[in-house]
Amino acid sequence: MSSENTFPPLAGWQPTRKTMHLYANILGVVPRTHAEAHPKWWHISLKVQPDGLTTDAMSLPDGGTFSLKMDLRNHDIVLSTSKGDEQRWSMIKGTSSTELGNQVLAAVADLGLSGEYAREKFENNESREYNTDYAEKFHQAVVLADRILKKQRESIEGEPGIVQLWPHGFDLAFEWFGTRVESHEHGGEVQEYPSQINFGFYPGEPIYFYCNPWPFETDKLVNNSLPGGANWHQEGWEGTMLHYADVVGDANAEERLLSYFQAVYELAAPTLMA
Repeated sequence: MSSENTFPPLAGWQPTRKTMHLYANILGVVPRTHAEAHPKWWHISLKVQPDGLTTDAMSLPDGGTFSLKMDLRNHDIVLSTSKGDEQRWSMIKGTSSTELGNQVLAAVADLGLSGEYAREKFENNESREYNTDYAEKFHQAVVLADRILKKQRESIEGEPGIVQLWPHGFDLAFEWFGTRVESHEHGGEVQEYPSQINFGFYPGEPIYFYCNPWPFETDKLVNNSLPGGANWHQEGWEGTMLHYADVVGDANAEERLLSYFQAVYELAAPTLMA
């Protein structure tokens, strides 16, 4: 089994993760302003590629397109256009996210685009730490997690969402939607949302995989055992988790994760149907 098919150790990578999280938010604010809006906000997400994380293509005033990428082979933020133009900013120089964000947004303005950006999502004036070894290990982990999540997505019924990395949470996930609809109050406004299960990978602190049904029917779920070392989680948020450390270096990690995801899906999906 090649190393590309196992999860690498990521202990100690948190300073690099914080830098990548802030830099990912720089990428995310651009499609938030310039991409065609999706009702579920999928337009702001990044997609896993063989060489890093990228936005979707966005339209330019002259009819062309451009995109932004976190290049995890060369450790650059890259702006490229359909005309073949490219600009790069190194992630290894310690550049603060505020300064890097200003440079990227200035380059976007040079393409003829203007607008208001959610700068609060990335502004931080501290010099950033970026370890290339940790960044490459994360890339290995997220490519493998992306592949496993896509296999799970293809195995279940219905029309699940796409697998995507959310810049604000820096987690990779997709959603499966049930037919049950729930009302939820946010900011004094009551809105209706479809029931769902979120399948994902959170490379935070701690690092874990998750499979979280919503609404969470405690009485119907938590008395059931889960495979592969996964457990129910009810402190702070309700769902399930499987710790990343438990699958590091495991040649059977893919099978363990798919078994875990499928077990939660089979238990929770019936509770999310109208």
